[in-house]
Amino acid sequence: MNLEELKNMGPNDRLIRLVVGLGLIAIVFVGPQTTWGWLGLIPLASALMSWCPAYTLLNIRTDDRESS
Repeated sequence: MNLEELKNMGPNDRLIRLVVGLGLIAIVFVGPQTTWGWLGLIPLASALMSWCPAYTLLNIRTDDRESS
């Protein structure tokens, strides 16, 4: 199995996760300045890897390839 086969997120899903992740991380530096903003690393990391562990468990794909 290569890395391309692990990817299960499409471009729209990645963009949403990227924006949400960066928004949550921004909370650490501006706004209420709470450490809860570091939870934004989770959607940010999954967007950068194009892979969501929950999607794998639920057999969901939002990319263009057919699920097998």
